Amino acid sequence: MAQFYSANRRVATQQTLTVTCHDLDGFGQGVARHQGKTIFIPGLLPGEQAEVRITEDKRQFSRGRVTKRLNDSPERVAPRCPHFGVCGGCQQQHISQALQQQSKAATLRTLLTREIGAIPGAIIRVGADAYGYRRRARLGLEYRQKSRSLAMGYRQAKSSDVVDITHCPILIPGLEQLLAPLKAALAQLKAAKRLGHVELVMADNGPLVVLRHLDVLDDGDRRRLLDFAARHQVMMWLAADSESLECLHGEPPIYHIDDLRLQFSPRDFIQVNAEVNRRMVALALEWLAPGADERVLDLFCGMGNFTLPLAKRCAEVIGVEGVAALVANGQYNAQQNLLNNVTFFHDNLEEDVTTRPWANRGFDKILLDPARAGALGVMSHIAAWAPRRIVYVSCNPTTLARDSTVLMASGYVPARVAMLDMFPHSGHLESMTLFVKDAGVCAK
Repeated sequence: MAQFYSANRRVATQQTLTVTCHDLDGFGQGVARHQGKTIFIPGLLPGEQAEVRITEDKRQFSRGRVTKRLNDSPERVAPRCPHFGVCGGCQQQHISQALQQQSKAATLRTLLTREIGAIPGAIIRVGADAYGYRRRARLGLEYRQKSRSLAMGYRQAKSSDVVDITHCPILIPGLEQLLAPLKAALAQLKAAKRLGHVELVMADNGPLVVLRHLDVLDDGDRRRLLDFAARHQVMMWLAADSESLECLHGEPPIYHIDDLRLQFSPRDFIQVNAEVNRRMVALALEWLAPGADERVLDLFCGMGNFTLPLAKRCAEVIGVEGVAALVANGQYNAQQNLLNNVTFFHDNLEEDVTTRPWANRGFDKILLDPARAGALGVMSHIAAWAPRRIVYVSCNPTTLARDSTVLMASGYVPARVAMLDMFPHSGHLESMTLFVKDAGVCAK
């Protein structure tokens, strides 16, 4: 095959350089410079010098891999997971938790400053234990014909292959302890070759397993799963497809927040880090400071993680969510917790909502917690409603920065910013920002 020169194609030189890392990027990669060009180097920490092989050479930057590390940073720690470096679930277990949080806070400040100007004061860091924190996980299942064995685990880094895990120290211990017996039980099923994935959830009323199976399970397999669930005191749910759910054993899961009891479906979104979620909700309530005579709007509200705690503190709360099942669960949970001052609405917040019945009565405070795509479709409406305070919870600093410009153009300023370390050892960066009309209101 003939190959033609392209000015846009740059071939990696495979050259080896000796460089010193001076920073981490937002994904935990080491950052070094050589002859004026930035080099991104996974696994290298600030202050460490290493021999690096260039693997990708672009006009503005290069990427490299460490061939020999010449010294160790005091922030380098031993990863607890035996699968670290192969499994794609964690990328930063070699970095101290303090440096991880420092790097994420610095990345957040840089992104926001570039888009909306100076950020007032220090960025608050909201975190908890770096291990044993994850109360929800989805594990792939892969039957390997050659070895006639079932693999269960996360996807390999930059691959669709399943890493067959034996331990996962970021899981809540009660879930990690289920890994070996659960895989053994699934491997004994007649349907072992036709399983999709398994979801593990640690609810406040016990562990839960959701099994995605591609074929109908016969009576024998159902009995085996029922026996496993009873023996290990696990709620067992079956998912024949992406829409259906069958409870084989147990009861609906629940979790608690702000002394409230929330029931949810096994497929409902809940924050995976229970302790950071608790601290996040408490901080949002503190920042929003809902008054007993105030009307508060909660956008992208899910099933009420913020909505119901808000309802305990103000005159009326409106929750708006785009997933109908979450709206139904939110209303159910409001009734179960005897909260009569909250109403949930099902609406697409990317559409014009100004004519909706909930949107024309005015709001004193607004909270929003959108998905990664952000909330651009509703930002102009929020500005027009002119609440006194806005709390924006974000899982994507890029869309947060973009959406913030709409508020800034309407006279709002960021008064406080928090980095939420919801996913230690990963590059996921969650945050929360308080916007006010007058920066002096919350400058204390």
